[in-house]
Parts: sequence; structure tokens; C-alpha cells
Amino acid sequence: MRMRPTLSWTPPGDLPPGTTDLGVVTDLLSAGGVLVLSGAGISTESGIPDYRGEGGSLSRHTPMLYEDFVGSAQAQRRYWARSHLGWRVFGRARPNAGHRAVAAFGRHELLAGVITQNVDGLHRSAGSEGVVELHGGLDRVVCLTCGALSPRSDLARRLEAANPDYRPVAAGLNPDGDADLTDDQVADFRLVSCAVCDGVLKPDVVFFGESVAPQRVERCRELVRDASSLLVLGSSLTVMSGLRFVRQAAGAHKPVLIINRDPTRGDVHAVARVELPLGSALTAVAERLGVPLDDQPEDGS
Repeated sequence: MRMRPTLSWTPPGDLPPGTTDLGVVTDLLSAGGVLVLSGAGISTESGIPDYRGEGGSLSRHTPMLYEDFVGSAQAQRRYWARSHLGWRVFGRARPNAGHRAVAAFGRHELLAGVITQNVDGLHRSAGSEGVVELHGGLDRVVCLTCGALSPRSDLARRLEAANPDYRPVAAGLNPDGDADLTDDQVADFRLVSCAVCDGVLKPDVVFFGESVAPQRVERCRELVRDASSLLVLGSSLTVMSGLRFVRQAAGAHKPVLIINRDPTRGDVHAVARVELPLGSALTAVAERLGVPLDDQPEDGS
């Protein structure tokens, strides 16, 4: 049996923050027990924009704040009008090579788990199991009154029926599935309410200013404790919701590796940051490890 190499933790500052060497990623995955933490950057190759990368949506778009949504019927109208249009594109997105590689690593028992900051559901679509969706999923809708959960596809059909002629042209699409529209373009949009209790509907995602459920955070902390290392994919780690797990891993002297084209807030805690596109980088690592990116046996039989 091939011996798995051991990759030791290196104190911050001992290695340069940027590299194109995939050897360190290959070694990390060969050792097994890797916990993946993914961000918006892994989904850009599926046509979903990033928040903070080059041309990121935060340069032109302010995401919906939780307090605004729950406190204003007009904010709810604005959100659902924009999100309904965005869902027509967002809901058709498909996993790319990066998602498929993560799923393949999981099938070959190289991973301790997957945490994603994304709400696009693409890790699940690619076949990853037990994914912890830190910020929820846009493919689900929750009632703020009775708590009922329902598929986003059901809501989309109801909104289409209520707004049959709604075809505005958006200026852009954002990582949260929200399309850029003007106030005039959303003014006549008709909302629908919960089919169970007639309450207010909200996507089952964590809005800016809203707290992640404590039990979900604790589940992520457990995964970090049980993992041998942490591999960050496509996240700037700007917000604490993801950075705290990097800090936890580094504090436990577990190796942290980051694959991201731009510097991140977590670089100081990392063994290295690989500056390569995620799809091609993870595909190359999978090839080095002899891990196919689909469900077919390596001999094709």
C-alpha cells in the first residue's frame, strides 16, 4: 500500500503567500482528511459572478440586508422581483470542473467534509455528499411566519403566474442570484405569500446582517476539529463567517492551503496560496492523484 505523505503546519510568514506550484495541494489531498471550504470563486466558471474578484458585484451592488427585508414590504418586493429574474439564469447553472473535482475527491475518501459559503447548490449537484451550506441554499424558500420550507421551483412557478409579462432587462447578475434592476422595473411586481399560512416568504439563505444558525456553525467547527487540514477554494475570506474556520485550523496547527487568484484575508494563516484558476488547478491535481472526475471507472468499463 502506498504511504500517504504527511504535510506539517508551517508558522505564518515562513512561505510566500502566492505560488503556482500544485505539488503542495497534491500532497495535502494525498494525505487525506482534508476539509474543503469553498467560496464564490469556485462558481465563476459556472457563470455565477464573484463578490470581490476582478469585476466583482460588490463594486456595483449592495446585497439585501436582513433588517431591511423583514422590516419593509417594499424591500421584499424589490428583492423578489430581482431574485425572480436572476433565478431564471441562476437556476440553470451547472457544476464546473472545480465542483466535479471536489466531488471526486470525496468519492475517493480524501476529504473530511465540505463547507461552502455559496448558496448555489452546485456542490450538491456535482455529487458531493453531506455538504454544509453555511449560508443556506437559494433552491429553498422558508416562511418567516410558520417556518414551512418549500422548493424554489414551486415559488418560481407561482411568481410566473402572478407576473406573466415580467421580462425586464437586467444590468447584471450577482452571486446571491439577485439581478440588477431599477426601482421603476420592480414597482409593479406582484408578490405571493406562503401557501400554508399566507406569511412572508424569504429564500432559505443568510442575508447580510443575519446570523448563521449556531448549530450550523458548531457543525463546521466539529468538521475542522476532525479534519487533518483545511483547503480553501475561491474565497477572499473577507467576512468572519469563513475566516473563523481558517483561524481555528491554524490555531490547532493544522495546515491551511488556499487556492485563489487574489490575496485573501487568510493568507497569513496559510502554508501557501496557489494563484491559479480553480477548475484547471483541481483537474490537474485530480490527474496527478489518478482520480477521475466522473462516476466511471478509470478503465472506462
